[in-house]
Amino acid sequence: MTWSIVARDASGAFGVAVATRFFAVGALCPHARSGVGALATQALINPLYARGLDLLAEDVPPAEVINALTKPDKGREQRQLHMIDARGRIAAHTGSDCIDWCGHLVRENFSVAGNMLAGPRVIEDTAEAYGKGGALSFAERLIGALEAGEAAGGDKRGKQSAALLIYTTEDYPALDLRIDDHEDPLKELRRLHEKSLERYQPFVSCMASRARPSGVFDRAVIEAEVANFQAARSRR
Repeated sequence: MTWSIVARDASGAFGVAVATRFFAVGALCPHARSGVGALATQALINPLYARGLDLLAEDVPPAEVINALTKPDKGREQRQLHMIDARGRIAAHTGSDCIDWCGHLVRENFSVAGNMLAGPRVIEDTAEAYGKGGALSFAERLIGALEAGEAAGGDKRGKQSAALLIYTTEDYPALDLRIDDHEDPLKELRRLHEKSLERYQPFVSCMASRARPSGVFDRAVIEAEVANFQAARSRR
């Protein structure tokens, strides 16, 4: 009932973008961790698959992680799972009882998987758009990829929710956008991303981080960072 893209950016950031005709897909489907990897669990979601990130953190290869998660799961043939690790290794599982159209594609540094889709072009066009989007920001590239999949038919039941999750260098996400219930969730996801560029993203860059444990707490400096961010955007 979902299609998603899981990717590692050239910067080392991890991202998951997902859309579906179901409520609040961002709550349980996408998972990521800085320096470790990202994964998406879908079809009949098994939220416990999120512990795959703990195994990736131990440098267990993604194929072995998927086997460790799915083998003891009696519902595995109704599950879909794909992931990427810090080395760029990818693995995917589409259970034999997932509802057509279902399947996955593995490419260099990203994978696309979906079920209950209008057809294979949904994930094919998603992958093609992401592959051609190298000049875009990571977030825009992921959103654009989903938009291409939507144009190819998307979830055959229609639209309802979407999400975008990106981790860069910190224990907290650089961006976590969720559209839980909307008549056009991808349009709304793009709108919220644009809104995040106004103040949210430059503000997050000032927060406490591994490089700056206290972050920036001088409000004048924060406002200057926001202004510089906006000036840089206007020059593009």
